Amino acid sequence: MSNQDTQNTQNTASGYFDLHSSGVGYLNRVRLVEPDRAKPFLAVDISALHGSIDNVEYTRFDCRVSGSAAKDAIMALKDAIEDKNTKVLVGFKLGDLYAETFTYKKGEKAGQTGISLKARLLQVHWAKVNGERIPLPGDEADEAQNHHQPAAAAA
Repeated sequence: MSNQDTQNTQNTASGYFDLHSSGVGYLNRVRLVEPDRAKPFLAVDISALHGSIDNVEYTRFDCRVSGSAAKDAIMALKDAIEDKNTKVLVGFKLGDLYAETFTYKKGEKAGQTGISLKARLLQVHWAKVNGERIPLPGDEADEAQNHHQPAAAAA
């Protein structure tokens, strides 16, 4: 790719190339991360669904919650996420996906290397708690939000 091609495909408004992923998944493990030498941030795990409806597979993402709308949505769902008897299903958009290696410290895999998929949670389009649609802070009319919801998740 020539320098001119790169300039033509670049997002000139922000000066970055964006790689976004969207999907449907379950929220787990909401927490405030307080690093020693950085600002604290909100984090959540997403178990993203993929594959056939008859044989669903899951991919786990460890997400840093980015942006005020995403933070507001996660905080509104926090109690439901923390309740082990409750399932919180969301439509989401992730950005800046990368893999990070770590070493297991306990259990059968102690000493082995593992991989964690990391991303920034940019948006929560819609949410269902135990199958019931939950309005999120900043939600507009249901019809405006439903176009983000896949048919399988709407059922």
